[in-house]
Amino acid sequence: MKKIVLFALCSFGLLISCSKDADVSSPETNTNLMAGNRLTTGASARDFLSNDTFDRLLIEIDYVTGFAPTAGAIANFEEFLRARTYKENIEFTYSAVASPGEESLTLEEVVELENENRDEYNSGSTLAIHIYFADAPSESDDESEGLVTLGAVYRNTSMVIYESTIKDMASSSTAVSTEEIETATILHEFGHLFGLVNLSTESVNDHEDTETENHCNVDGCLMRAELQFGASLLKQMEKNTSKGLASIPDLDAECLLDLQKYGGR
Repeated sequence: MKKIVLFALCSFGLLISCSKDADVSSPETNTNLMAGNRLTTGASARDFLSNDTFDRLLIEIDYVTGFAPTAGAIANFEEFLRARTYKENIEFTYSAVASPGEESLTLEEVVELENENRDEYNSGSTLAIHIYFADAPSESDDESEGLVTLGAVYRNTSMVIYESTIKDMASSSTAVSTEEIETATILHEFGHLFGLVNLSTESVNDHEDTETENHCNVDGCLMRAELQFGASLLKQMEKNTSKGLASIPDLDAECLLDLQKYGGR
């Protein structure tokens, strides 16, 4: 596993792979059971936010042994979901899976790992999401440029978290914990599954970053993309902490308006 020296911030620590450009389609013919989970990113925004079609959320977490998410990050994630959606029935399942034994992972390999390991799909009034916590970094990382990917979404109910990269980042800081970086990553990525910004949705007001699509242009927002400013996620979180602020930003007023438009709180 390669050592990451610098951690540049893109889409709050995530490369542009977290946008709609990361959408993938499956070459094989899928059953109707899987079809509802093989749509484009953001297509299930209303399903996540409201109870119109689904009133239960089932979150399947598959993690390579030794790379499970922290309990604190998952608690923060659940709190975020309850604050921004109308889902009251939220359940998590956990499965340890074998390492693929790769030094890095392409998005196509991540998709294949989901195909091999995912058990839960939409059923009745239950909306299912799959999150894979990897033991290898993204193949798109560029160490020479100090660019790393912490997570990405693809399809409408699929997410990957590069847990090994998060652990590396946290180990280099005395002010920011693994739990905080995990939380920031998961919440940002789920913002994209909520359709932010202009991902299979339309904003109430124009606030999409003109330089980095599908991200917010409001300073301090969770959905802000900061790569073009040359600041790192770690430094920004440490700066917030030093000022007595929450290390993890929240959604700004414009993003909240968008969520409300599609059935959220």
